[in-house]
Amino acid sequence: MRALTAAAVGLAAALALVLTVTAAGPPSGRTSPKPLLTTVPEHP
Repeated sequence: MRALTAAAVGLAAALALVLTVTAAGPPSGRTSPKPLLTTVPEHP
């Protein structure tokens, strides 16, 4: 019975966290239009 209670409390906490993050919405700001370099450019 303790395991079932612990699982229910953990599930409720996880659900509350998800709802909190969802309610907060996306972060403000914008992404950079410049692509990230994945390789080092060669110098002639």
